[in-house]
Amino acid sequence: MNREELKEYLPHREPMLLVDEIEIDAEGVAHAKYKIRDDEFFCRGHFPGNPIVPGVIQCEIMAQSCALLVKDELKGRTTLYSGIDNVRFKNIVRPGDVCEITAKLTGRRGMIFFTEANLKVNGKLCCKGNLSFALVDNKPTDAE
Repeated sequence: MNREELKEYLPHREPMLLVDEIEIDAEGVAHAKYKIRDDEFFCRGHFPGNPIVPGVIQCEIMAQSCALLVKDELKGRTTLYSGIDNVRFKNIVRPGDVCEITAKLTGRRGMIFFTEANLKVNGKLCCKGNLSFALVDNKPTDAE
């Protein structure tokens, strides 16, 4: 799936859509990519002259990839973190890097999903962890 196809499932939009493409293999493992652009809002102040992707953004990149593991259940729902466990940061991610995410579902309890993911750049592990999220039904707003 490319960015436009992803928008059918993820509610995120620019500048918070952090997946460029994803493929889910026959074993149910997601393989996603996201290129860190030079003008990303999260790099401008983190840190001027030495931009580094914040760890929380690396987690969000992994989380969006994880949510797509249950893409058929996403329509009409929002994904909310319910846990971020055992996260480790191993290497720096910078503008220009292509993040390669591998994610798999490890469990489910109702509408709560448990996953593990890692983010690599050029084959080097940068971030890994266990992420869980809940799917909650969207509520109509007064504007609708």
